[in-house]
Amino acid sequence: MENIFEFLKALLFGIVEGITEWLPVSSTGHMILLNEFVKLNVSEEFWDLFLVVIQLGAILAVVLIFWTTIWPFALSRNTDRLENLGRYGFWQQKYWYIGPIAVKMEIIINWLKIVVACLPAIAFVLFDLDDVCDALFYNAVGVSIALIVFGIAFILIETRNAGRNSMIQEMSDITWNMAVLIGVFQLLAAAFPGTSRSGATIIGALLIGVSRKAASEFTFILAIPVMLGASLLELLDFGFNLSGTEIIILLIGMISAFLVSIFVIKFLLSYIRKHDFKVFGWYRIALGIVVLLCGVIGII
Repeated sequence: MENIFEFLKALLFGIVEGITEWLPVSSTGHMILLNEFVKLNVSEEFWDLFLVVIQLGAILAVVLIFWTTIWPFALSRNTDRLENLGRYGFWQQKYWYIGPIAVKMEIIINWLKIVVACLPAIAFVLFDLDDVCDALFYNAVGVSIALIVFGIAFILIETRNAGRNSMIQEMSDITWNMAVLIGVFQLLAAAFPGTSRSGATIIGALLIGVSRKAASEFTFILAIPVMLGASLLELLDFGFNLSGTEIIILLIGMISAFLVSIFVIKFLLSYIRKHDFKVFGWYRIALGIVVLLCGVIGII
């Protein structure tokens, strides 16, 4: 019976992860609050592992939804080869051909830009700055400030952009310099818990003239290598000596995060066609105030 309660808790955490990982509202802030009221009966080390590994479920949702956008390989056709005739620049070719396999260049270039955007985060981790920032800012005050500040940023940026046409409408039009800048903004989420990785990258993209659609798509796909890397590092650090109960808890969290993420990502992509991000800004401010008050009265 005790294990059943733990499995239900894992299900709840997976649902919250699936919702808050992709909406720019900070999964960290929600997990902190949820963990105060619904604690998993696990070791501190496994809890740290659980928080990172359930993100794999959320990542799989991105892979499923954006498969045609991220998978560059297909069987070539004669029409493909004809379309490619007359394109002389190496990087300007529409396809590379490896025997019967056509490799779509646009997707390869997009992945290279994603790699470039990951470089600041890789440097951040290599210098162990993530542990330093967690020690300094992973608390109610630090998280609440990040929630509120970036909530205000969303409102101000969307107000500034109202009525403007974005320079970059499609993800493929994001330049190399823009990819680096978006990667730098991603560091804000790593440095200041409560910022929201998706929130930081979307804000950065909006600031430099990227449309909501392109900013969201780039953010979702950027999450694949970042979150896969974080999960792998956490697994290696924890080791693979998991009990049967721990494996089930991880699987429940991952599967629920995966299923919920599918609906949330599709919802967000549909929502931003006609709406801006202001509502998420106001929500972040409200959540930040709640987290701060909980910290002041000693709940967290």
